[in-house]
Order: sequence, then C-alpha cells, then structure tokens
Amino acid sequence: MIKTPKLVMIPGPTPVVRSIQDQMARETVAFGDPGFVADFKGLVADLKTMWRCSGEAFVVAGTGTMGMEMAVANVTKRGDKILVCEHGFFGERFIDICSRKGLEVDVLKAKWGTVYTPEQVDAELSKKKYTAVTVTHVDTSTGVAAPLKAICDMMKKKHPDVLLIVDGVAATGAEEEWSDWGIDVLFTGSQKAFGVAPGLAMVWASPRAIEKRKSMSAIPESYFDFEKWIPVMNDPSKYWGTPAVNMVWALKESVRIMKEEGLEERYARHTRQAAMFVAAMEAMGFKTAAAKENRASTLSVFLYPEGSGLEDMPFRTKLAEEGVQPAGCLGDFAGKGFRLGHMGNIDKHILVGAIASVERACVKCGYKIELGKGLAALQAGLVGE
Repeated sequence: MIKTPKLVMIPGPTPVVRSIQDQMARETVAFGDPGFVADFKGLVADLKTMWRCSGEAFVVAGTGTMGMEMAVANVTKRGDKILVCEHGFFGERFIDICSRKGLEVDVLKAKWGTVYTPEQVDAELSKKKYTAVTVTHVDTSTGVAAPLKAICDMMKKKHPDVLLIVDGVAATGAEEEWSDWGIDVLFTGSQKAFGVAPGLAMVWASPRAIEKRKSMSAIPESYFDFEKWIPVMNDPSKYWGTPAVNMVWALKESVRIMKEEGLEERYARHTRQAAMFVAAMEAMGFKTAAAKENRASTLSVFLYPEGSGLEDMPFRTKLAEEGVQPAGCLGDFAGKGFRLGHMGNIDKHILVGAIASVERACVKCGYKIELGKGLAALQAGLVGE
C-alpha cells in the first residue's frame, strides 16, 4: 500500500517549496566566503527595503521566541513599565519574558476569539507612564488578528513616546504590516509565512529603538544585544555568532519569491485564500472560532460541529492519516477543535488536497457530510484566482 504523504498544515512550520529546500541542501561554505557575505548583505538590505525599515534589520539563528526576547531586551530595562496586549497564548509568553526581566507588567486581555480595540489600548496607556507596549499581530492559539494599523495610528497621535513592540511571528509576510506605520520593533520566524524551515529569527528595529538601546549602555543580555549584531548586519564578513549559512540562503530564496509575487499581492492572496478556506470548512458545518471581523489570514481555529460526534484526538489522528497534519487547540479551545495554517507559499493544489482530506476524515469518523460540499465552496473561490 502506498503511504499517503502528509501536508504540514499546522500554524508553522509551513510547507517548504523545492527551490527553498534546494538552498538548504547546498554545500556549506565558510561564513567569510565572499559569495556568502554578498548574499547575506543583500538579504538584510532586501528585508529593510521591503518592510520600509529606516533603522536596522537583523537575521539571527534562533526561534521566534528568541526574537521576542531580543525585542524586549533592547528597548527596556529593569523597573520599566510595559503593557502587554493579549488575545491568546502567545501574549502570555510576553508576560513571562517581561516578568523575568524585572519589568512592571500590566495586561490588557481579550476574551479568546476576540481582540482588544485601539480605544481600549489608549485607555490603558493613559493610566500611567509606560516605556513600551506589546501587540501580537496574529495569535496562533485563537486565529485572531489585532487591528495593528489602527493601533499604530492611535499611538502616533496619543502616545508618541511609548515604544511599540509587535510579534509578527504568525503574520509577517502574509498580513499587511510596515515598519513605517510606527512600529519600533517587529520580529518573526523563518518557519511561518516566509515558508522556510525553522531556525532563523528576523527582527526589524526603528531608529528610535536603536537609539533607545544605545541610551542604556550595557544590557544584561549578550546574544540578543543589537549592539553586538549591528556591525555584522552592516558587514557580514565580521563575526559575532556563526550565521546559519544554508538557512540564510534559504531565506534569501524565500525573499526572492516574495519580491517576485510582490508584498501587496502576497497580502491580498492570503486574504482571498483564507476566506475560501473558511468558506469550505463552514460548508461542512465547522465553526470558525475567531469573529469574522478579527480573523487572521494565516491560520484558522475550527471548532467541531455540534452533534457531529467528532472527538478531538481520533479525528486529528484520522485527518493525519488522510494526508493533512493539523494542530491541536490550546487554552480555552483545547479539545474543542483544531488549527489549520494557510500561509506561506501554498498553492491551489495544497488547498484542494487539505479540504479533500478533511472531508474524508469526517466521513471515516462517522460525521455524515455530503462529499464534495467543502470542495465546491473552495473551488468557487479558486476559479477566480
């Protein structure tokens, strides 16, 4: 019997296309190799230009969580006040990191499946003098996207002295966001919307964030220190920590794909494909956890239909057997549904294959749906692509 390969449809890692895989398979060279130095320098320049960053961009071996720590470490010091805006599990991670650093943490928390408004953020920031505020653009535990542009506009108008840190791990490269909106530190990981394997953190810092770091003299963190990495990002022939050579090449290829598609179109494509994917799942009776006006374009949390008889672990196991690897839900949604990613360099074949696998898994788990109903909803959208 031929084994069915699994589409990795979790909220990250996302599917890696062949041209990016080929870059990871290249023969590794010394990090001082002139060709690699030129490639690395070109990559950093592209990241700055494409995201309208007039400060510095960093590409460092590590995870998105490392990018989160790097962001906090370089613009705050012990005793500073920080507001964490939370609408899911990964907002809570900010709380842990900030608390360990000795910051005074206040939390603006939204009910799971919803999000805070710019007005609520304004009200909290008006209560005391904060050094910074954190916003998770898309939280993968809820499938909810924060109203980032509106928050940026509000902060520029009402709280221009407060630094804005944005977690773009599940958003950057798929959800619209630009450094010149007023974001001071934005970070993401290679394995999400960039469609590369895990292993790199990318961080963009505004001129104000760079000046903030310089004003603090030394900081307790070493590997995360902007001051250590700026010379390397400006001249990759210099050494601070060994770069992940093949991963840098892979990210460079990912950025080439993005440039070819165009970021504006990439954002629009993710919006269109997310709507099609949700329509297909809802045609089969699944409920999308996030309110329609707050849904992310990068992933969705789907709750099991009432009365379907579907049980979480058996269904996710069967879905994996049918060719799609889903992710379980977290927090308030644990056991009530599953998470599917639809971000990065995914195409029509992947979308169709994913919905077809869900249909088969439903039937095999005893949920009597009309085969093809989900696919019909998806195809209605895809014919216009």
